[in-house]
Amino acid sequence: MIESATLKLTLWYLGIIMALSVVFSYALYRESNAQLTDSASRQRDAIERYMPPPGFDPQDDQIAQSLENQLTRELNTARSKLVLRLITLDLVTLVLGAAASYLLARRTLQPIEDSLESQGRFTADASHELRTPLTAMRTEIEVALRQHQLTPHDAHELLTSNLEEIAKLEALSAGLLRLARFENGLDPAVVTPVPVRELFEAAADRHAAGLSARKTKLNLEAGAETVTGDRDSLVELIAILLDNAIKYSPVGATVTLRARTAGQHVQLAVIDTGVGIKAADIPHIFDRFYRADRSRSREQVGGYGLGLSIAKRIADVHKGTISVTSKPDHGTTFTIKLPAVYEPAKPPFLSLISELRR
Repeated sequence: MIESATLKLTLWYLGIIMALSVVFSYALYRESNAQLTDSASRQRDAIERYMPPPGFDPQDDQIAQSLENQLTRELNTARSKLVLRLITLDLVTLVLGAAASYLLARRTLQPIEDSLESQGRFTADASHELRTPLTAMRTEIEVALRQHQLTPHDAHELLTSNLEEIAKLEALSAGLLRLARFENGLDPAVVTPVPVRELFEAAADRHAAGLSARKTKLNLEAGAETVTGDRDSLVELIAILLDNAIKYSPVGATVTLRARTAGQHVQLAVIDTGVGIKAADIPHIFDRFYRADRSRSREQVGGYGLGLSIAKRIADVHKGTISVTSKPDHGTTFTIKLPAVYEPAKPPFLSLISELRR
């Protein structure tokens, strides 16, 4: 579907370009032809002024006719060259216009293609992960129904288990909905300057209970750094990384939230001293539903592997990047690089013009 739309849009763009090229060529031909005709007329007038009247001398008449024929040939040759050059110009415009039209069409449809791919992944991921708790609930209920006498204790265990599965479904659906919300991009109406220290403190407040339960020490290293973006989503970004740092660090460990200015960007780092991440897992940790619990912690950690995907998407919509460095048994550092000033996305045509100017 995207390829078909790209072809149609390319043809539309190319049609517009060629229509303008043909109109320009026609106008140029008329103007140039008028100049050539005017030049030939002036040469004829000059010949008539200096030549004797017709019939005065047959030899002069032959010379005058020869000059007239030569002027006519030169005028026709000049017209032919002009037409050939204009045709060549139109052919070059056709080739270059086709390439530019295809590139512009791809740029125009790229957000739509990304959105369709995202929807496809969302549907596949959701259907796969939703099936697991639903299957567990169905199995437990079917087993209970086969029992001739269901004791109150068995019923209580069944309902408790079902409530646990429902809680998992709620957590999963909430994560998927948050991820889908960020897939739509950043609303310019919510973009405001936010002090980084405020983001750190808000993220720490969200996990105050976890910090206390695991006796985690939190260091905040932020000065007057400021980033521009959606405050709530940036707090969520920091909170996701802080939650991971708490869960995958031993009891009583230290977690550091650090901010540094780097040119036109601000770097935010979440540093833990936990068990780290294996090198084989690092390329996949931002993928949806990817979990490397066994490689990161000796404890069983729940979740559906959506947190880091959401974090990466938040960084993306803020035109930033998120990277990770880790060493097993020594800790992990997540680094977020955000522009100090957020610039809304340019329309595809303006974006293409900006790149061509570079």
